[in-house]
Amino acid sequence: MTINFQYDDVKASARLEELTTKKLNKIEDKYDFIIRADVFFRKEKTSTPETGLICNIRLSAPGPRLFAESNRSKFEIAITDSVDDLERQLEKRKSKMKTY
Repeated sequence: MTINFQYDDVKASARLEELTTKKLNKIEDKYDFIIRADVFFRKEKTSTPETGLICNIRLSAPGPRLFAESNRSKFEIAITDSVDDLERQLEKRKSKMKTY
């Protein structure tokens, strides 16, 4: 699986990339049909301090693309939420896939 990172109004961070790569590799070990992951980090001005840092993750796999977005106060929490959401979607997709 290849992982592409994009930043919008956020400084590139090796720490965020390392954390995201580690979490996505765990998912790839479980679901070997994932082809590619696109990760987007962006900052948004909000009225509450609990939100504003957004992590979007889009996975390319057989069938329609999977997408998860999380808007939190820290990127680490947003990454975890997005990956958890994707894992639920992947479990659902895997249960629907037929083996021939």
